[in-house]
Amino acid sequence: MGITRFLAFAAALAVALGAAATAPGAAAPTTSGSELGVALPAPTGPFAVGAQEFHLVDDRPDPWVPDRDRELMVSAWYPALAPVGRPDAYATPQESALILASLGVDGFAPGLLSTVRTHAYVDAPRWGHPLPTVVLSPGFSMPRASLTGLAEELASRGYLVLGIDHTYEASAVTFPDGRITECAACRGSLDAVAVARNRAQDVSFVLDELSGQLPLDSSRIAMGGHSAGGFTAPYALAEDSRIRAGFNLDGTFPAAPYGRAVDRPFLMMGAPLHAPDGKSGDKWATAYDAFGGWKRWLSVDGTSHSSFTDYAPITAAVGFRVPDTTIDGNHAMDLTRRYVTAFVDLHLRGIPQPILDAPNPAGPEVRFY
Repeated sequence: MGITRFLAFAAALAVALGAAATAPGAAAPTTSGSELGVALPAPTGPFAVGAQEFHLVDDRPDPWVPDRDRELMVSAWYPALAPVGRPDAYATPQESALILASLGVDGFAPGLLSTVRTHAYVDAPRWGHPLPTVVLSPGFSMPRASLTGLAEELASRGYLVLGIDHTYEASAVTFPDGRITECAACRGSLDAVAVARNRAQDVSFVLDELSGQLPLDSSRIAMGGHSAGGFTAPYALAEDSRIRAGFNLDGTFPAAPYGRAVDRPFLMMGAPLHAPDGKSGDKWATAYDAFGGWKRWLSVDGTSHSSFTDYAPITAAVGFRVPDTTIDGNHAMDLTRRYVTAFVDLHLRGIPQPILDAPNPAGPEVRFY
């Protein structure tokens, strides 16, 4: 599978943001995200949210730059004892410029994403007892920040959330010494299975490294993500026995799940493209049939690839929707949060979740297969 599928969201988002800049009669874009009202929806759980950043270095060669050791930047979001500290930044101005450039977006200030408002506080005091943990992996070329809205929601509900930047697969990753790596893997065709296997190794390494630094409950871990991050989940489940459940948000499965993964709980949630009658429905059907444990296959009417990320509410904030997307961006995020939270509440906490058993009036766009 080539890079085109991984970057499908980019063209749509670029068109949407470009439309904001070039639509006839539209006002010129402002230079400040705060002026545009660009803020992620507030988390709905009972806890304040803290955030902490980690720089981790593995001794295995980086698959994209083999003369360097594999190093990762990871964000941890967690329930905080109090909302104290400085607000967590969504992106630096330099990261924002590189991300927007990778999307081919014109007409907005390069630092726009650096002004997006989040709801977490850096290094806020955290609980000391072990927490159920969710590992998030973003879409190909996308930064870990693109799943901030989901991460903050889970943390506000008592989860430890670990978001991984897969170095040289993201448009911009900033390291403590000031280096910024770009997407070296975007420069040619890719083997999607190799991408997923490498990301699964990243996930296990992060769990190894942070289990002694954070209140991580190793008996209650789920892993999932968007696009490439989502189709990595079956590989992580198969290779790491600590991971109990997985979910895929609109990622095309490059191969059927195998090994231990087939018996683990799995949630598949995506755009109509991945419905049984959609263009990629056959690949989702093959994956779904291979899972033998608890499983759900959901599609959400009116969504497109980026609807399951922060780019849904961000594009809504600037007043434009991605082509072929009819759902409101904030509602798309609400549905993503609601169903992923229900999934992990059921499988990590044992709390019954009727929303996962049948269509719900609060989300009539969600279809069950």
